[in-house]
Amino acid sequence: MASAAGAAALGGHLAGKVIDPFRLMEPQLRSLTENLKTLASADNKVLDTVSRYFFDVPGKRFRPALVLLVAQASPPAGEISSEQQRLAEITEMIHTASLLHDDVMDHAEIRRGIPSLNNVHGNKLAILAGDFLLSRASLNLARLKNVEVIELLSTVIAHLVEGEIMQSRTETLEATNFDYYMRKTYLKTASLLAHSCKGVVLLGRAEESLKDSASEVAFEYGKHIGLAFQIQDDVLDFEGDLQSLGKTPGSDLREGLTTAPVLFALEKFSHELEPMIHRCYKGEGDVERTMQLVKLSDGIAKSRELALEHSRLAIESANKFEPSVTRDALVQLAHLVASCSCHSCPSRTTFFPSRTTSYPSCRCPYPCC
Repeated sequence: MASAAGAAALGGHLAGKVIDPFRLMEPQLRSLTENLKTLASADNKVLDTVSRYFFDVPGKRFRPALVLLVAQASPPAGEISSEQQRLAEITEMIHTASLLHDDVMDHAEIRRGIPSLNNVHGNKLAILAGDFLLSRASLNLARLKNVEVIELLSTVIAHLVEGEIMQSRTETLEATNFDYYMRKTYLKTASLLAHSCKGVVLLGRAEESLKDSASEVAFEYGKHIGLAFQIQDDVLDFEGDLQSLGKTPGSDLREGLTTAPVLFALEKFSHELEPMIHRCYKGEGDVERTMQLVKLSDGIAKSRELALEHSRLAIESANKFEPSVTRDALVQLAHLVASCSCHSCPSRTTFFPSRTTSYPSCRCPYPCC
């Protein structure tokens, strides 16, 4: 494993190189998209339609791309086995199933810029479609015949449920507890990436001693990039618009959810924010006033700083892999998730389409910044 020395400089070793992680994995992702449609197919016409609903929507496939990059960067570097490819597909199936269930819980009307499945076909079919995808994911997971990997991804499914319960059943004191927020964020977002990254290394063909150390590195990378991704996504709920976000700004607040920007704003405006948090922003004008207070505070700036810190930790982990183009792609992916805010940057449409201005913290390697 290469030394992590010098990793603290966020993306500094790239020296201006531009690597598109998705183009690097384009052949594998093209195959993955077609395989997902096959894996999600069903004999029942209605079930077949609803279970494949989001797989027909073009997208970057952020999670499977990340898993495939880790597979190629880990020893033996440069290889992606059929088992590793299948785990990337399983990861996307679990993620999509969680989205279907989340949209029912959140009464969502839009997902990925199109009507949500529950909005089109109703809650019952959306829940059943999510259950079906989880069953297909579990079946294909069992076919990998690796007990440790099966245990890892089974843990993810349990974490998704636990995280959703934490989110939907938050007590008054928990809603203002930052540790509670971070734990929920890990369970709902970062756990899938962390465990999938670890699992894909364990499915590789390296010696066991190399697998053990590399899988722990992969776990840390997935965990921190997942946390950075979600924290930055929470920021965008205060800054985006319907066209760019694919959902209405302030959606989290309307669902009664308290995220990092509000928790940081609480340090300055606790007297006014606490009552609104406790009543889950159900009072008249609560959502609008909370958004104002967040923007008047340093809640957004501090949230970005936190996302950047987790991005830095992800980069630190990635740099422990042997030097390669794929390793650099992992570094750039972690960097882009948390810090690139330029309107013209290719990453803008990949992760957070609402980024229309450049921020002082942006160290984007793309010429447009």
